Amino acid sequence: MKKSQENQLMDAITSLCKRRGFIFPGSEIYGGLANTWDYGPLGVELKNNIKQEWWKRFVTMRDDMVGLDSSLLMNTKVWENSGHLSNFSDYLIECKNNKCHNRIRIDEMLSPEELSHFQGSINQIFTTVDFNTKTPLTAEIALDKIKIIHKEMQDLFNKKYKCAECGEKNWSTPAQFNLMLKTSLGAVEGSSIVYFRPETAQGIFINFKNIVDTSRKKLPFGVGQIGKAFRNEITPGNFIFRTREFEQMEIEYFIPEPKTNADWQGHFEAWRGEMHEWIKSLGIKSDEIHELEVPAEELAHYSKKTIDFEYEFPFGRKELYGLAYRTDFDLKNHGLDYTDQEGNKFVPHVIEPSLGVERTVLAVLLSAYAEEVDGDSPDGVASETRVVLKLPAKLAPFKIAVFPLLKNKPELVAAAEEIYHTLKRSWNCDFDDSGNVGKRYRRHDEIGTPYCITVDFDTLENGDVTVRDRDTMKQERIKITDLQNYFSEKI
Repeated sequence: MKKSQENQLMDAITSLCKRRGFIFPGSEIYGGLANTWDYGPLGVELKNNIKQEWWKRFVTMRDDMVGLDSSLLMNTKVWENSGHLSNFSDYLIECKNNKCHNRIRIDEMLSPEELSHFQGSINQIFTTVDFNTKTPLTAEIALDKIKIIHKEMQDLFNKKYKCAECGEKNWSTPAQFNLMLKTSLGAVEGSSIVYFRPETAQGIFINFKNIVDTSRKKLPFGVGQIGKAFRNEITPGNFIFRTREFEQMEIEYFIPEPKTNADWQGHFEAWRGEMHEWIKSLGIKSDEIHELEVPAEELAHYSKKTIDFEYEFPFGRKELYGLAYRTDFDLKNHGLDYTDQEGNKFVPHVIEPSLGVERTVLAVLLSAYAEEVDGDSPDGVASETRVVLKLPAKLAPFKIAVFPLLKNKPELVAAAEEIYHTLKRSWNCDFDDSGNVGKRYRRHDEIGTPYCITVDFDTLENGDVTVRDRDTMKQERIKITDLQNYFSEKI
């Protein structure tokens, strides 16, 4: 896809989302707040449908899963012991032009080879030096080595990379930027510093003992959670792809302490397959998904193996989901263990499938969006481009729309309203009598409604209605008494 086509697709999606009530810019009446978004009437339905499908598939329908809803704010010791306060950071570099001061993440500019070189060099220092040593010289030497690497990065940027804002090559020394958002609790500001959680996972880990004691689950078992997380991203953007406030659908799947690599790899591969099945169920084409095994030098501080499931977004191939083997890192750091039925005490290991809600919403919208030149359609609309969201029926905000043929005929309106209220007991439906029927079809094509029902004068005589399929535009007559069974099979 060419760059202009990519931009056009993203522009089309963002325009549709605003125009049809999926997603609005945050705080818009006050000029907005950068990279914040509000989900409108249709957007919240789509989002909730995705979350409900995830919860049903991975929690409700599985005997080896339970759910949790943990707090956004936690004791700061949680983040100290999880390693987030010391390790959860990105490197940024700043343009030194007095009129610019543009800040970027270095990983968004460096080539994969350059990034691997710098990360490998720094990681080697951190893994070979004990910064808690009683000999200050050891730590000082290590810090001096890191400064040399930072200077090497700066020189590379000044030689090779122009600032996207001002076009100059005048960069600062790279600096680490902690991604955690902090706030204070109590009457006096600053009296008690706490952090908004940057991931939902730690809420699961610190409740591990509570869950084991109350749920009677035996290993292997998992805990699923859907909830908000916050990261003070340096360069958020690309619509809802990267935001500072976002929602995660995460699982921590606890397994017995592996005796061999095969013991954890079997569970890892099982969840790998589950994630592919989930992606397929969303209507995302398999050829748009690519697996990337994260190189060792780029792994998160808790991970021994991570696979990114990347999607071909219009702005490039980017991470959609992640699957990580977190070993026993988290439970061990929190001082938690498990005793099996034979009395053996050990620290369980963890497989983590991590899925972002907003990125799922964006990938679903991009996959479902289509523009079709339909000619003189069965809808009675002359040749034109039809915009349609071919959402899976289970994800569509409205499953069915009900139309009276004419809004000024009380008998048609009454019959349509009766059908609408009957079907609404089972599915989310919309009653629409605005404009002609052809325009109503187009409106519901654009928001992804799978089926439209038109009540006409033949309905009053024969007790049947016209049901129109969104994707094929095929129309058929169905008895009113058969509608419940008809849609039960379709949706």
